[in-house]
Amino acid sequence: MKRFLQSRHTRFWRNIQQTGRWLTPGLGVKRWFGLLLAGVTLLGVGLAIFLLDLYRTAPEIEWYINLLATASLRFLPRPVRVLIFGGLGISLILWGIWGINRSVLLPFLRPGSKVVDQLAEYRRRERGPRVVAIGGGHGLATLLRGLKEHTHNLTAVVSVADDGGSSGELRRSLGILPPGDIRNCLAALSKDEDLLTQLFQYRFSGTPGLDGHSFGNLFITALSEITGSFEEAVAESGRVLSVYGRVLPATLHDVQLVADVQIPHLTMEVRIAGESRIPEFAGRVRRVWLQPDSPPAFPPVIQAILAADVLVIGPGSLYTSIVPNLLVPDLRAAVRASRALKIFVCNIVTQPGETQNYTCRDHIEALEEYIGKGVIDITICNDVYTPDIPPERWVRVDEELLGNSRLYCADLADKSHPWRHDPAKLAQVIMDLYYERTGPLSERALKV
Repeated sequence: MKRFLQSRHTRFWRNIQQTGRWLTPGLGVKRWFGLLLAGVTLLGVGLAIFLLDLYRTAPEIEWYINLLATASLRFLPRPVRVLIFGGLGISLILWGIWGINRSVLLPFLRPGSKVVDQLAEYRRRERGPRVVAIGGGHGLATLLRGLKEHTHNLTAVVSVADDGGSSGELRRSLGILPPGDIRNCLAALSKDEDLLTQLFQYRFSGTPGLDGHSFGNLFITALSEITGSFEEAVAESGRVLSVYGRVLPATLHDVQLVADVQIPHLTMEVRIAGESRIPEFAGRVRRVWLQPDSPPAFPPVIQAILAADVLVIGPGSLYTSIVPNLLVPDLRAAVRASRALKIFVCNIVTQPGETQNYTCRDHIEALEEYIGKGVIDITICNDVYTPDIPPERWVRVDEELLGNSRLYCADLADKSHPWRHDPAKLAQVIMDLYYERTGPLSERALKV
């Protein structure tokens, strides 16, 4: 009992100390607390005038009535005095609340924005649909960069089959999962993307032992050593960078991507081991699989997929970024079982060594080989082709697919980089399709 009382006494004084920190000089809130106190006092005086004048015959409070009446403009009628003190008190209270909110939120406001507008925008995104994006590479980062403007309930599922560049070297030397694609997604989901993208994408050059490595890869690797696990390092990176949503690896197992590639003008197939080596062979990919086979999925990934409102597959390298995620049996089964709106985002241009001469239909058929037919609800494809890119590089829409209700075509290309998706255009199309499927309630209604 004594220990319990001591604990309560300690917590009480600790709360007092924490409350007292609001009076620290330089915070800019003491003046607003003073206004609040003055407003409450004046409001109480106005209420007291109203009540005490009703009970003037009570002798035990006659002295207080005389004092209050003298100090509260007794020569004025009672309704006028009540309105003066009550109105002034309410005004000071509202002014104090406004000042406290502005002082507390000012460090987090974007220049030129208003508190109420930013708060309303934040709440709208907080109530946005639960979106799970599956893929890898720069395509997934582009998608996330656009989606974070519509919802904060984002989960990016990233392939861990990458074995090239800085990620591959760290993977071979330290035995961790490749951090490259995860780094790109964290940078895309961060609040201060401009600065963090430059920092995380910065590559050391000319420094022995660091040449070719990016800062973001080293950062995640260091956190893996500190926290003791790769998944915890990714989670802590998200907290440090204040990202909207979360980034999850498809599996925590060390897997390698293997492919059978048909070499042009030859009747034989070549077996290639390693995600980074597959695009180097100018052939047609016949089949890809993981070694070891059937790795278990990361459990939070399964939970996110089953709870999702929208499930987006792509964009990204078809065989080396998208399909490796679907080669995880549990993840593939969760995608099939999910009741979310399933959307496949087709690439804008073909990729040499993977999807050369592929059309939109070829992309869909290749994906269905691994996920099954009829799983995808809608395929989004670009249908605006500019002369900036050779005609044979475009992923064109097949004529037999035109008019198909499961195909949605739009102008999705980035004007400055027409071989990439425009993040804002792509995200807006996905949100429009979702709200169209969920009923008459549109996103504009949610904004209001």
